[in-house]
Amino acid sequence: MPSPNQPLPRWADPDVPADSLDPQGLSRRGLLRTAGLFGAAFAGGALIGPTAAEAHTPAWGDPDLAYLVGDHHVHSVYSHDAKYTFSQLATAASRYGVDWMVLTEHSNFGHARAGGADAEHREILRARADNRRMLIFQGLEWYIPGAEHATVFSPPGRHEVELLTRFEEAYDGKLLGYTAGAPTHPDTPRNEAHAVKALQWLDQQRRRGYVDDVLVLANHPQRLGIDSPHEMRAWRDAAPGIMIGMEGAPGAQGAAHPGRGASSIRGEYENSPSANSWPGFPREAYVTYGGFDWATATVGGLWDAMLAEGKLFSITSNSDVHRVVFDTWKNGDWLPGQNFDNTGRLPDPVNTTEPQPGSDLWPGQFSRTHVGVTRYGYRQVMAGLRAGRVWVDHGQLIDGIDVRVNREHGIGRGVTLGGRLRVRRGEKIVLNVTVTTASRPNHHGEVPRLAHLDVIRGAVCGPAADRDEWRAPDTRVVHTADVEGRTGRYTLRIPLGRAEASCYLRLRGSDGKRNGPGLLGASVDPHGPITHEPGNGDPWVDTWLYTNPVFVDVVR
Repeated sequence: MPSPNQPLPRWADPDVPADSLDPQGLSRRGLLRTAGLFGAAFAGGALIGPTAAEAHTPAWGDPDLAYLVGDHHVHSVYSHDAKYTFSQLATAASRYGVDWMVLTEHSNFGHARAGGADAEHREILRARADNRRMLIFQGLEWYIPGAEHATVFSPPGRHEVELLTRFEEAYDGKLLGYTAGAPTHPDTPRNEAHAVKALQWLDQQRRRGYVDDVLVLANHPQRLGIDSPHEMRAWRDAAPGIMIGMEGAPGAQGAAHPGRGASSIRGEYENSPSANSWPGFPREAYVTYGGFDWATATVGGLWDAMLAEGKLFSITSNSDVHRVVFDTWKNGDWLPGQNFDNTGRLPDPVNTTEPQPGSDLWPGQFSRTHVGVTRYGYRQVMAGLRAGRVWVDHGQLIDGIDVRVNREHGIGRGVTLGGRLRVRRGEKIVLNVTVTTASRPNHHGEVPRLAHLDVIRGAVCGPAADRDEWRAPDTRVVHTADVEGRTGRYTLRIPLGRAEASCYLRLRGSDGKRNGPGLLGASVDPHGPITHEPGNGDPWVDTWLYTNPVFVDVVR
């Protein structure tokens, strides 16, 4: 367990010279200087930032983005199946370079009856005070009626606790018995309709000013095969400013580490189709590929099918930390008469000095979600997520990536992740990608190396005629850059020809250690991520990065 008194990260420490920082560290330091916070304690009010309206500056309106590392899926002793205190989580997250994280406790009867969000809030306030350079959101892991889970969170402010409490009581599938296959409410259309109502209610609270902002992200979407394509489209379309995306890679990345379990799969994707699963998913959808969910990892698959409608839908990567693999902590003993149902909180962990069961890695230790911002604050992170200024990686594969799409002779640097470039038919477009390679050992003690970078292009075809369509037949890898051996900072200029129809572009890269033809064939994806043998999925030897898309809108 990390020390409770972690020093400032290198980029935030004024005693660390600027010339020893990587570009991402330099950009983060610049945010602090601009905010007047560098070299001083973070003031809580300063981190809140401007109003929600002021925070919606388009990514391409300011070329100087800094990418903050975060994790939107973190559990504590307030979840029935986790074991760490807020202090332990914040200390570990600080150690591993996390700038923002969302504490997302499971909704259940013990959590709701024991005061849930209100009880957590008192400890979250202390964690914020003790870790003033970190943005600590309070959230909830929602049991989506009839489907899997989702992260729900808002920025600090009035009603942040009341919002979660009211939402949990009125819309949580587990509390209501509206889960997939629940005997009390087996009517799936009823469940699905309630999920849509829940998102619309959240959107109303934002629009009415009850809270400044709120976001929802679907968690581990293909773990059980119960998040059908039509449900995901319904969530997105019901509140597109609220339901902004899904986990591209689940947590539990240590689940198949050799020595943990002979049948384990990364992400704890160890299930088979059930009576509650959507029947249209292939059997291959129930495992991970390079640690990523099938919906994201399959070029021309479900994520691409949603992007092909021309609507932004982001991906993330996070720890989903409950119990860290091979750590030595376990929850202490209950006092007489106590249990989770009447306390809503597990006993604090104690160090046994013996390895305990676990599948997870600490926030920031392996999985990272990078969000592009122009200022440092809670609302800025949420605005960056909503705008799609997001890329994700595993194992600290690279230090940074900047993606710009522009006309061949366009003015400025072009449009970045999540944005839209408008061009006339026949205009030439070009992709510029600046990569900053890993400059120091990762948290496994090795300096990772990017081996190749793929450009994935898909046609934008408008709303899907079949709401359950999970294929995007006009999406494929159109360019691969072999960058093995390249170090430092370099820029790839990739001509993409004349724009004849609207499309989107996204990037994917890997360390090149494990790959093969994609699930839809080598002509679509010649060297994509592959699954691993059960029990032999060391995450550190198979690392990938993915970026959000940039859209190119062709006009006459």
